[in-house]
Formats: sequence, structure tokens, C-alpha cells
Amino acid sequence: MAPMIRREHDAERALGEQFSAFRPGDASASRRQEAFTLFAEAGLPTRRIESWHYTDLRGLVREALPPAPEPDAETVAQARERLQAHEVPGAARIVVLDGSFRPELSDLSALPAGVTVRSVLDALATGDLDADLAAAQKLGAPESMLALNAAFLQGGAMVEVAEGARIDTPVELVLLLSGRAPAATYDRSFVKLGRGAALTLVERHAALGGAKSLTATVVVAAIGDGAALEHLVRVDGLGPQALHLGTTLVRIGAEAKFESTTLVATGGVTRRQSYLEFVGENSTSHLYGVSLLDGRAHADTTLIVTHTAAHCESRELFKHILDGEATGIYQGRVVVAPGAQKTDGKMLSKCIFLGEGANMYNKPELEIFADDVVCGHGATVGALDEDQLFYLRARGIPLREAQALLLEAFAAEAVDTVSVDAVKDEMVARVGQWLRQHGR
Repeated sequence: MAPMIRREHDAERALGEQFSAFRPGDASASRRQEAFTLFAEAGLPTRRIESWHYTDLRGLVREALPPAPEPDAETVAQARERLQAHEVPGAARIVVLDGSFRPELSDLSALPAGVTVRSVLDALATGDLDADLAAAQKLGAPESMLALNAAFLQGGAMVEVAEGARIDTPVELVLLLSGRAPAATYDRSFVKLGRGAALTLVERHAALGGAKSLTATVVVAAIGDGAALEHLVRVDGLGPQALHLGTTLVRIGAEAKFESTTLVATGGVTRRQSYLEFVGENSTSHLYGVSLLDGRAHADTTLIVTHTAAHCESRELFKHILDGEATGIYQGRVVVAPGAQKTDGKMLSKCIFLGEGANMYNKPELEIFADDVVCGHGATVGALDEDQLFYLRARGIPLREAQALLLEAFAAEAVDTVSVDAVKDEMVARVGQWLRQHGR
């Protein structure tokens, strides 16, 4: 049988031309070339790749948007005004604007003792990358969009928490697009927690304008032994012309903890993918998420959790509320390696339809190569429970208020574990606002 020949896509060809003209001005040329070669060999993901079956990127990307240019003074001023209107009380802020780290927009003076932040380009240029971070960075390989991100990398932040530093105030990473003209942004940030450290990282995505955009964002985290990282993500305010690709790569040490909550409430196409690996025993990972989708919005949540070490626990709970012709996707895979005995892994996806035109795809998977484990998965899809509605209406609650109460309770289960009250209240308020906009 003759081998299948992959025909080059117009956007792939244009990306090759862009890369040939790309001059980042640092000493990373060989590393970038190696990354782009990997991308060129694989190309844009298609439905032929199982994990991208429901998000055919080759079909979605019809043109290669140019990398976003350096923001001008007017854009920086607009960004500063926007940032002042959306602050997390007490948080130290790190700002990445159009893919590049912006110290002048960040609030680095508010960083707690034990936390340091610097440009990721500076760290990579000097080869100053922690071994654990380097290992975590390889978790998604050979995923082609990660290679494209590495080839065109424009910037990001390196956040390091000293050994034993228990940080009570959150650190906010704002990834902001100017959105004034069609553009692509490629950023990658690193988070390193030393032994026994603790940090809450709030990752926020937003845009100043509604121009067509492609965002390839990567966050790489290495959690040391006995450390704890809470990662709170909000993807909101991106317009219907936005294509957002967010990747989280996490390496979890022994007796460590990783908590993540993601809220997606935006138009366009969103794919949030996470690769986690337990490399130390007696650790836990809890992943939660809520997606609020309407119109023709498309949100893909793909998770791969690998248990390499024994006695670890992973939990995944994701909720979708769909209206119009929106599409929700949940793909969860738990891999239990040989020797990872006493693994406890569970995943659950729940969806409520508000209309008849929406679609939800669930694909949970278990790959178990150990014999002493407890693993399971489940998925539910449907409309609001008529019995519950009747119960509330029988007690004098109007129909729309009864619907809103049930939907808010449905979504709240996935955000109740957020430890930062201001962020939790913000997420709950956003759910309520979205429901009111949809007459529910």
C-alpha cells in the first residue's frame, strides 16, 4: 500500500513564508528552526488525528494571520485603562500584551516575598530553564501547535516561587490582545514551585478589540514535592472571530497538589488542552470547568492525565451550558502506567441544552496498565429537569427565575472550590450575567 501524501495547505505554506521572514533578534534561531520543522512535518491538526477529531484546525484556519507587531503607545495606553477597570484585589499583576511580556503594564512591585518574575525570552536565551520545567515542556510533544508556538514565540513570563514560600495573595497573569487588526500571538509562560511552596495563579484572557485573531498560549508548570498550585483560568470577551488555543503542561511531584478551574464564556473557537503527569507518589489533581456557549461558538476541552507514580488521585468535572448552534466537546483520558498502583482517577462531564440546535460530544477514555486501581468516567446530556422546575414553581417561583436558579446551581458546582473569593464571585456573577442575556 502506497504511503499517504499530505498536501500542503495554503495557510501552512503562508506560515512557512512568515517563518522565513521572522527575525526575533535573539540567540534562539536553531531552537526555533527545529520547532518549525516539527510543525511543517505534521502540519495543522485535522480530524484524522483522534484528539483533534471534533476540532479540525486545518479546516478552520483558512489563512495565516501575521504575528502581532509590537504594540504602539496608543495600544499600551488603552491596555492600561482596561487593566485598571478589572483588578483582582490584592493580586500582583503580570501582563502579556499581544504575545510579549510588558513590565510597564505589570505590577511587579506588588509581588510577595519569595516570588520572582522575569521575561521568558531572557530565561530561554541564557539557557536558564529548570530541569523540571524542561521535562514538563515535553509533555505535549509532538503536538504540532506546541511546535508552532515554540517557533514563533513572542514572549511570556517566568514565575518562580522559592522553596517553602506559601503565597497567600494571588498572582494574576493577564494575556491581553489589542484586537485592532487581524493578527496571531504566540506566548509561553513558565511557573516553577519549589519544594513545599504554594501559589494561586489567575490566568485571564481578554481583547481590547474584536479583530480576527489566533492565540496560541502555553503555560508550563513544575510543582515540587509538597507544593500546591491553584490555577484559575478565565477566557472571556474574545469575539466571534477569535481562535483561542490554550495549552497547560503540568508536572506534579510527590505529595503535591494541583487545582484548576476554567471558565469559558466567549464566541469563536476555543480549545483548552491540558497534559498532566504525576511523577511523585501521594499527590492529587482536581480539574474543574464551566463553558457557556451560544450562537455558533465552539469550545473543546481535552485533558490527558498520566499517572506514572503510585498512590495518586485525579478528579475531572466539567459543565457545559449550550444555546443556539453552539458546540461543546469534552475529551478526557486517564492513563495509568505500569507500577502506578493505588491510582484513583475519575472524570465526569455534564451538559444542559437550552435549545435544540446545539451539539455536545463526550469522549472519555481509560488506559490502565496496573491492576490495583479505581478509575471511572461518566457523562450526562439533557435539558433542565422538568420535575425540579415543577417543584420550584409549585412554591411560587416564576418559571424564568426557577430556570436561572437551576442553571446557576448546575454551574456553581464546578467553581465552588475556588479559594480566591473575588475570583469565585466574579465567575458566579459572569454565569448569572450570561444567563440573563439569554432570557433564562
